[in-house]
Amino acid sequence: MTRYPIIQSPRLDDIEKRLRPCPTYCHGFLGEDNRKLVEILTEDQGTVHALGLTHMGIAQRLRTLTEAARGGWGDPELVDNKFFVEVHEVRGKLPCPWPHPGLYQKGFTRLENIKTGEKLVWTELSIHLIGKHGFYEGEGSPYRLDPKDLKRILEL
Repeated sequence: MTRYPIIQSPRLDDIEKRLRPCPTYCHGFLGEDNRKLVEILTEDQGTVHALGLTHMGIAQRLRTLTEAARGGWGDPELVDNKFFVEVHEVRGKLPCPWPHPGLYQKGFTRLENIKTGEKLVWTELSIHLIGKHGFYEGEGSPYRLDPKDLKRILEL
């Protein structure tokens, strides 16, 4: 982290409240992570930078993989001769917990790296949260995407 204490703004306090479990998103976005939102964002930013990646680059790769598999209608598609990717769409949309307009399709994308057998799962909202907010969700969240795992599994 840093040598100085990280202080969270009142705006991030409000966002953090929306990231906790609620009727719209029953398991929340923070999982079992008790850190303040600013700490989660700062740590993931440091990791992404250390890996030589960007939030936008990671989000774009996830979006490209999702789009490449969308024609499979739920059946796995071979993408880049490296990954089996399948998209499962569900009716309905979820809002972004940050204060701006935007609704994101429910459902998920599942990827398996053929070489290693490792798997990832993400949502349309996950792509947005990473690309626009640098948020990979909290530890223990069902859709947490650790930047180190993304680099390794996606071969970035």
